[in-house]
Amino acid sequence: MSGIVQDWEPVVIRKKAPTAAARKDEKAVNAARRAGAEIETVKKATAGSNKAASSGTSLNTRKLDEDTENLAHEKVPTELKKAIMHARNEKKLTQAQLAQIINEKPQVIQEYESGKAIPNQQIISKLERALGAKLRGKK
Repeated sequence: MSGIVQDWEPVVIRKKAPTAAARKDEKAVNAARRAGAEIETVKKATAGSNKAASSGTSLNTRKLDEDTENLAHEKVPTELKKAIMHARNEKKLTQAQLAQIINEKPQVIQEYESGKAIPNQQIISKLERALGAKLRGKK
C-alpha cells in the first residue's frame, strides 16, 4: 500500500440557508428557540389593521376640506337646451331617434335637453348637422 492515502476527515453537507418566509415560519422560530439562536421580533405600527387608510386626513384631503371656493363643471346653457328641443321638434324627431341619427345614446340627448350634460363640441356639431340648425353662437 504504498502510494494510496485515504482521507478520513468527515465531509459536512449543509442545507441552504432558509428563505425569509421560512425564517418567519412558526416551526422555524420554535426550532431556533430550542437551539438557542438569537430571535428578533419587531411589531409594526399598523400591522393587521387598516389605519393607514383611515388615520385622519392626508395633506391633499385637508386642502380640499379647507378650500372654500365652490367648484362646478360647465353645464349646457339654457339657450342651447331650448335650441336643441326646438330644432328636434321642428323635424318631428324623438330624443331616441335623434340619438340614433348622431350615433349617441338617448341618454345623451336627454342630458343636453335637461341641461345636465357637460358640453362637448363634437356632439354639438353632430346635433347641428343632424338638425340642420345653428345651435352655437354665430359662426
